[in-house]
Amino acid sequence: MTRTPLPRSRRIVPAVAVAAAAALTLAGCSSNSGGKKAEESAGNVSAGKASTPRMTIAMVTHAPSGDTFWDTIRKGAEAAAAKDNVKLIYSNDENAGDQANLVQNAIDQKVDGIAVTLAKPDALKAVVAKAEKAGIPVVGLNAGLSVWKQQKLLSFFGQDESVSGQALGSKLNGTGAKHALCVIQAQGDVNLEERCAGVKKTFSGKTDILYVNGTDMPSVKSTITAKLKQDSSIDEVVTLGAPIALTAMQSVSESGGKAKIATFDLNKALVSAIEKGTIQFAVDQQPYLQGYLAVDSLWLYRTNGNYSGGGEQPVLTGPAFVDESNVDQIGEFAAKGTR
Repeated sequence: MTRTPLPRSRRIVPAVAVAAAAALTLAGCSSNSGGKKAEESAGNVSAGKASTPRMTIAMVTHAPSGDTFWDTIRKGAEAAAAKDNVKLIYSNDENAGDQANLVQNAIDQKVDGIAVTLAKPDALKAVVAKAEKAGIPVVGLNAGLSVWKQQKLLSFFGQDESVSGQALGSKLNGTGAKHALCVIQAQGDVNLEERCAGVKKTFSGKTDILYVNGTDMPSVKSTITAKLKQDSSIDEVVTLGAPIALTAMQSVSESGGKAKIATFDLNKALVSAIEKGTIQFAVDQQPYLQGYLAVDSLWLYRTNGNYSGGGEQPVLTGPAFVDESNVDQIGEFAAKGTR
């Protein structure tokens, strides 16, 4: 694997001072979408954090607007940035072409590192190569497990979506479900497609795929409702994100059916639904950890030449199940917006 050379000025590791009693001061920045230039940056880091030279790291994701899952990733990134004396520039766009433009913006700003999601890797391949050619180290998170080494990223942080889908499918076999509907909210997103393919591989019943427009929740609700009314044999709805799961609850109610719901990913409202028994369980990939580790790994690489996962293996953050057996414990952290 080709390694981005460390600048000569960063090969000596400065001392790191940590104030044990100091709370993290999270950087305050808000996301852009729609292809707008990313100009958001973290605020000044409080005293008592890393004494390493101030550096700038860009995180560019394919997050759609309004999805709380990505807020959790961002909180993790901001926490690492605050600790590491990093100026964080966060930007997002679910359109792959516009996301590539945001990566180019980061290159033009001569950032010290880039963390990127590769939901549609072919669209990002050229600009990722430009970053690496410019001497900017790049790590992947959340999406792109199958291509991160091909695109010569330093590290990857996330879960194996095929494995997580298979795990959910196997768990469904113990629920008595016979006919599952797997709802994909963004057609062509490799993560989402792999999840449903994994479910279909291990679930012993029938699995149908339903594509919806995840940016239009009224449309999501009406599409799922129509499908459930059309086929009353569907007894399980599998969603790939917490907002979709919560909307699917309304669809099940409106359809008059008795389908149960399982999902991937968490948010505060989803945890509450598991506590009430209206959602069976969720697959948790620990998004906070993904954001935190992505930023921290770039800092470690720049200051100490470290490669998370040795540069050869991904750092897996999931899958793990959240259900009635452990939801109380997880709920404590979900209430803080970090799970």
